[in-house]
Formats: sequence, structure tokens, C-alpha cells
Amino acid sequence: MSGDGREGGRRDDEVRGARRIPGPRGAVDDLDLETVERPVLPPPGGSAPDESVPEQGVPEEGAGTGDVVPEVGAADEAETDDDVHEPEEPYEPEEPDRPEEPDEAGPVPEPPHAVTADAAASAPALSHRVLKALLGAWALSACSAEETAAVEDHLTACAPCADEALRLRDAVGLLHTEGSLDLDPALRTRVLDSCLGRRPARVPIPEWATAYDAETARLDALLRDIGDSDWHAPVRLQWFEDEHAVTRRTTVAGVIGHLMAVDGLVSAALGLDDPLAGTGAAAGTGALGTAEVNAGAEVPLSPTRRTETYWAATYPPATRAVREPWRALTHEVIRTVSLAGRNVAERSVSYGEFALPLQDALLDRAFECWVHGTDIAEAVDYPYKPPSAAHLHRMIDLAARMLPAALAGRRGAGLAGPARELVAPGAPGRSVHLEVEGHGGGDWYIALDSPAAVGSPDRAVAQVALDGVEFCQLVAGHISPVEAAAGQEGDREAIRDVLFASASLSRL
Repeated sequence: MSGDGREGGRRDDEVRGARRIPGPRGAVDDLDLETVERPVLPPPGGSAPDESVPEQGVPEEGAGTGDVVPEVGAADEAETDDDVHEPEEPYEPEEPDRPEEPDEAGPVPEPPHAVTADAAASAPALSHRVLKALLGAWALSACSAEETAAVEDHLTACAPCADEALRLRDAVGLLHTEGSLDLDPALRTRVLDSCLGRRPARVPIPEWATAYDAETARLDALLRDIGDSDWHAPVRLQWFEDEHAVTRRTTVAGVIGHLMAVDGLVSAALGLDDPLAGTGAAAGTGALGTAEVNAGAEVPLSPTRRTETYWAATYPPATRAVREPWRALTHEVIRTVSLAGRNVAERSVSYGEFALPLQDALLDRAFECWVHGTDIAEAVDYPYKPPSAAHLHRMIDLAARMLPAALAGRRGAGLAGPARELVAPGAPGRSVHLEVEGHGGGDWYIALDSPAAVGSPDRAVAQVALDGVEFCQLVAGHISPVEAAAGQEGDREAIRDVLFASASLSRL
């Protein structure tokens, strides 16, 4: 053993981990620990400075028995156990974002905040392990400019990291989607068409009933997706009476009860049970229960009176339990019209003050499902898109066909201008060109002077241009007639009469 405490012919790394006797040091009370610099620890194989001796850890289990451990007296051993810390290796904090220490001893680099631009340019390259750890941040564009350059330079030379980077970038693209998370309203139609194309339905739904089928299904999907508390969310219903807008407050459950009460007009025309005519059912399930109208009294026919009757009978207010009877009624209506044959399309459905053929009545019910579905969606902050273009076009067409009769009714009440040119039934008369743009749009010519006249482009005295969804909102009474038209040209009185007649089609 040499005089410096090391065995001749052996290197320092052969005795790493052996206990060493600490050198002399000053008393702790005499030192200002805040100003004392930490000693520089030499790398393996280097020589330690004379004034500090690196502390050595206890050798690991299984270490060679040839390592020499100096004998220590009892008093010195006690001092060693108290004063000497025994980490397995010298403390070296790991910083993934900093380059690894060089193999040879050299000056300690400055702290990161003190690194200048010149020093950063001359800094050693990041290791493969550090660059691989930065791939996730690089894919998210969260790296600094220097790190981004280092990662991209590394990707040109490392195929495994390049493959991993591509996979991470693809995953980030899925996280940052800009599309709506809601299903496309036409998805259900496409799926059904695909299924029916492979295996046609034995009893298909009539084409004129598909809009009602689609809108009841969309509304039911919304109702399934909301919580119990949302059924009591307040909903403000709007419609137009005479020259003024009217509002009524209810709840989500009250809206579904309203739809079920009016659907009863269609079910009664098909010979099905009327939901207002049941007895003994609990409140909130769709029947009148104990608050039913007196025995022998007629069930009211107008949609407004039927709704008021239902709301008066459901106390306490309806809950989500109303969804099942409403959905069962819609399914039964669709099943019945599918099995009834072709002639059922012209069967009359009475609304009290007027009547509609069954095919138009179902289109009217589809329109109301969409309008009130939008009311519910706004109340519970739920996204809800308009119907498909084909179904929306049919709804607009129904409203356009009803406008001449609505004009005549307002004229009889003194709310529209007088007729100027009466013509024979079926003959072309003065008309307003209704141009509906966008989703489900088209061109319609509304006869002005008589519901028996025929609208004609040759007799058009004015033109009104509206967006398709905006026109439907006007028909539903959700926007004012004076604010609806995007473009107007021609006879102002005729334009005003058509816009107000469109709003008068709305009801509770």
C-alpha cells in the first residue's frame, strides 16, 4: 500500500465505495455556509483536489473481496459513522434539458439563466435519450426554438425517433380537431339507406313520413343525452298572434307533453288511442289522470286547448317519465302509416279550426319537433342542427302552400290589404316571388288575392329573399316579420302581407 492510502498498482475507481477517513476541516460555527462554494467533484478516474476528499459510499452487495478497507479504531469509527454521509455515488442532479457532463474534467458550466447566445451556440449536442424525451413536446409545438432545431436535426439521422415523431404528430392532429363533435343530421339517413340497400325493409316507411321519423329520432337522442335536472330547465315558447309576438314559459318536460298532446290529433285520425283520453294514469305520463275533464266532455281539438288541458292535468309538473309515452306514440304512428297503404296519405287530420291531409300533418309535426327541439337545446345549452336539406325543403314548401289561405284569413280579419284582381279558380293571379336561399331553399310564387288562384312568375309584383332557416324561424314565430327579409323588391304592401301571413302560421 502506498503512502497516500492507496494500494500500489490500483486505480481510484477500484476502491470507489470504500470508507475513507475525512480530512481536517474547520468548525461549522466558523463558516458562512451561504458563501462557501461547493467543492468540485472529479469524474471517475480523475484526481481530487488536495483540499477536499470526495465522500465514498458503502460498497454494494456482491462487491469484490479484494477491495482494501483501512482499519479504523473504535473512537474514529464512531466519528466516521456520525460525520460521514454515505451516498452510493456523488450527488449529481439530473437535468434532462441540459447536455450531459463531458467525460473529461473541465470547468463547471454556468447556470442556465447565465448562458449567453455565444455559449448556447457552442454548447454540446443533446443526447439521444434527452431528444427522445422531447418528442412529445415537439409534437405539441411546446419546445423552444433551440430544442426544436435539435430535435428536427436528430430526426434526420435516427429512424426510430422519426417513426415515433410521426405517430405523435398524427395523435396531436386527433386532439386538435376543428369539427363539431355532434353527429351529422344526415348520418342516420345515410346509415339507414346503406342498410336498406343491402336488405330492403319488408314494410318501408312512406317517403312523406321520413321527415317525421327523422326529427322525432333526433329529438329523442337529445332527450336521452340530458340529465334529470335538465328536464326542469325553463323553456320560453314563442309564437305570433295577430300583430304581436306571444311567449309562454314552461319546462323541457312540458314541451314534450305539448308535442304528445298535439300528436294525439294524428293518432286519433289513424284510429289509435288519444293520449288525452286515457284514465287512471299517473300525472306526468301523458294521460289526464284524476284531473281529467269531466266524463262525457269532448276532448278539445285545437292544439292550444289540448296543450292547456294537458298542462293543467299534470301536477306536479311532468318529469323525464313523459319521454317514454311520447316516443311510444311516435313509433306507433310511424308503424301504422307504414302498414296502412297508399290511400292513408290523404286522410284528413282535424286541427279544430282547419284540417290537413295526413302527409302534410306529419310534415307539420316534423317541423314542430325541430322547432321545439331547438328551444330545448337552447335551454340546456346543447348543440342542435337544422334538418337535412331535403326535409327542410318540404317544410318550406308546406308553409308556402299554406300562405294563400293565411292571407285570405288575415284579409277577412282586416289585417291585410284588400284583394285587387280577383281571377277564376286555377287561373294565375298577382303573386309574390318568395326566394328562399341556402339550406333547403328554392323558389315559390304566392298568390295574393285569392287562395284559389295560382301563383305565377309572369304575374309577380314583388320579390322577397330569405335564408331557409330564417324563413322557418319566421313561420315558427321566433323572429319578427319586419326583421326577416334579407332582400325586398316591388310592391311593399304585398311584401308586408306575405311576411305577416308567414308569421301568423305559428301557434303554441
